[in-house]
Amino acid sequence: MLLPRVRIAPSPTGNLHIGTARVALFNYLFAKNQNGVFVLRIEDTDIERSDKKYEQSIFDGLRWLGIDPDEGPEQGGPYAPYRQTERTETYEKYIRQLLAEGKAFYCFHSEKELAEEKGRMMAEKRVLLHSCTHRDTAPAEAHARAAETSDFIIRFKTPAGRRIEFTDLIRGTVAFESDLLGDFSIAKRPNVPLYNFAVVADDYEMKITHVIRGEDHITNTPKQMLIAETLGFPMPEYAHLPLILGPDRSKLSKRHGATSIDEYRAQGYLPEALFNFMALVGWNPGDDREIMSKEELIRDFLLEKVQKSGAVFDVQKLDWMNGEYIRRKSVTELVDLCMPFFGGVTSEKDRAYLGKVIALEQPRLKKLSEIAERVGYFFSEPEYDKELLRWKKVTDADIRTSLERAEKVLSGISDEAAKAKLERVFLDEIGGGDRGSLLWPVRVALSGKKASPGPFEIMEILGKEESLARIRGALKKMA
Repeated sequence: MLLPRVRIAPSPTGNLHIGTARVALFNYLFAKNQNGVFVLRIEDTDIERSDKKYEQSIFDGLRWLGIDPDEGPEQGGPYAPYRQTERTETYEKYIRQLLAEGKAFYCFHSEKELAEEKGRMMAEKRVLLHSCTHRDTAPAEAHARAAETSDFIIRFKTPAGRRIEFTDLIRGTVAFESDLLGDFSIAKRPNVPLYNFAVVADDYEMKITHVIRGEDHITNTPKQMLIAETLGFPMPEYAHLPLILGPDRSKLSKRHGATSIDEYRAQGYLPEALFNFMALVGWNPGDDREIMSKEELIRDFLLEKVQKSGAVFDVQKLDWMNGEYIRRKSVTELVDLCMPFFGGVTSEKDRAYLGKVIALEQPRLKKLSEIAERVGYFFSEPEYDKELLRWKKVTDADIRTSLERAEKVLSGISDEAAKAKLERVFLDEIGGGDRGSLLWPVRVALSGKKASPGPFEIMEILGKEESLARIRGALKKMA
């Protein structure tokens, strides 16, 4: 049995998009589930928009996510090269074959003529297609004219009256009528292919068996099938994934928030959390599992379980899942992961202190990027309005009394008191009284926040002297 070969073929015209990464992930999971091969191919024939920095973003983003190609520009492989700009001889060979066989032709309509034709069709509410009058020009005449001018494009001679049908591995039977395709363009020059032609040639040359891509490509499929059929290529199997939608069920875009992998990485999402989350955007294992390892996802992935309709990208669910993965990390791992958000910590003493701070917030973190703002008060004295010190409707005198009691209690405790001892001594002082009236202003004095960990956890990390200094600072506010 022939093992599956699948590919992801992004264009380096922007940073790695979350939608492209999800398509790459589904290809990767399918290939690994079937013991197949996952290929990365760079479609960089759009010279004006392609950029090496975006190519690097693709490489880095996939590597960070753990979606590792078996073959590609970095990995090499038996069907190299894996960049379209390095494969022009292959395209020219097949383009010239179609021209010689009369299956493709030179179209000499100017851009102005084509624009006017499109305008008329739109005004008449007709299907936008171009049935070219140059398709029946004698080959010798067309070649001679093409040799004298650069004002042409090469089109595929679409057969009339054909029903093009295929079985989509996700959607079932899909059919198109060739009369609604027109004579579509396949190349600017024999060695400058356009998308629909280059992808067919590359898939054939690289022995791709399954084309798994977004549903926005489904209208390209009949064109690609016609090209493959005409060139005598075997037909790959097709599967078209549901689009990723925003919460309003429109196509995911920047107005919904971050769209590139670089942005999610910068916001402090963990790669294993994003890997897990993306796998569940449009697919599920058939049960209620949500936290799944890479190994589990590979083992259980089936195209038959991919949904047909658009899949909503739920950022709140991603935040929850990311928090779950954060809680599975050791404090040592989290210190390393959080380091970029603190500007770097070098000494072992600073790392140890940072570890205590991070451990305190670990149960509440959703994104690593939150850490600096959440724990800033551990590194500098907080600023806050004195009204934040007020518990319910107590008076200023009551607040001062509570802070003075806290100062007295803390002054009598040893310098390195642990949370348990601090809690016991303070609660003994409170006795049967209102805990909030004493502990609320103390906690605010220490953190400067309306919501934070408890005062005993904070005092344990800040230490006795710093905690006393902050309580005395609060007393000055109430003077």
